[in-house]
Amino acid sequence: MSLDFQLIKPVGQFKELERYSLYEPFAYATIIQDERTGDIMYYLEEITLDSIEQQVYKELVRIVMLELPPPEDLMKMGDVKNYLLNELKKIVGRYRRLFRNVQSSSFAKFLYYMERDLLGYGPIDALMRDENIEDISCDGVGRPVYVFHRKYESIPTNIVPMTDQALDDLVVKLIHMSGRHVSVATPIVDAQLPDGSRIAVTYRREVSPGGSTFTIRKFRKNPLTFTELVRYGNISAEIAGYFWVMLDNGRSFLVLGVTGAGKTSFLNAMATFIKPHMKIITVEEVPEINLPHKNWVRLVTRQSYGAEKINEITLFDLVKATLRMRPDYLIVGEIRGEEAYVLFQAVNTGHSGISTMHAESFEAAVNRLMSHQ
Repeated sequence: MSLDFQLIKPVGQFKELERYSLYEPFAYATIIQDERTGDIMYYLEEITLDSIEQQVYKELVRIVMLELPPPEDLMKMGDVKNYLLNELKKIVGRYRRLFRNVQSSSFAKFLYYMERDLLGYGPIDALMRDENIEDISCDGVGRPVYVFHRKYESIPTNIVPMTDQALDDLVVKLIHMSGRHVSVATPIVDAQLPDGSRIAVTYRREVSPGGSTFTIRKFRKNPLTFTELVRYGNISAEIAGYFWVMLDNGRSFLVLGVTGAGKTSFLNAMATFIKPHMKIITVEEVPEINLPHKNWVRLVTRQSYGAEKINEITLFDLVKATLRMRPDYLIVGEIRGEEAYVLFQAVNTGHSGISTMHAESFEAAVNRLMSHQ
């Protein structure tokens, strides 16, 4: 357990709005409200280690790191996480006799923190388990981590990174979990975490004076359907029926909206109406689209970190390549520039297309497209 990320206790009079389990019996979320100001806060409660347990935990982590197989061997195994958890339990049991002064109940805590720190997302692992959270963001050292809660929207948590090193290490860990690399030479990285969440980071103080930052956009394991959108009151049953008929007949769509409006979620819901046997090709910079179809080809851009951009593959390159693959539906995660021209060419030659675009109105979208001609 790192003390470089601290769970700060709120000061003042608070009332509890809601409390629920994140990882019983080790982690709980409590939504509290300041009775004086009305401010709402996400309060994470995690089981704590006392000073003796912290020393023992550090020693166990050192032993575990020495005894676990190298990463390349782990990747050859099927269920890496379950394998690691079993190995952790064996190692803890093997060395239990060395820590006779520690109560047996403490070892359950040790396993929780090992799973959190070695296999999970470290200090924010409990937040990643909360299905009510859509976004997690950290703005720098000494500032609380913020979450966007489905019910309470943007609220601060009691999780605060206290040192540059702790925050830098977490950012490096998250990016490495994504299979990417971050450094002073490439301090801005977009990637996808193992659970499918999208992460954007800035590293150290190269471009962010307050220290490293990260923003994680979480996605539902099962995408929204139009049935759920109708039930939640987001759209009417008539509009859902309209899209069903249009998609059944291969019509093309452009989903417009501002940042965070739910464009990708709506696109995912819309795509569930595409006939199951149709061939779908998706093109994205960071994978966000989630489809139930079996005849689905997913293409993702490849970045190049050199000044000459050698071997870089852009959205434009991928959209052009898809025209030789004969898709029934071509879905581009987001269009901004020249790839829009190729997408519209594909639509004009008989392919069906869907994409999203950042725009606050239909007129703004037309103006943006015209400016890229």
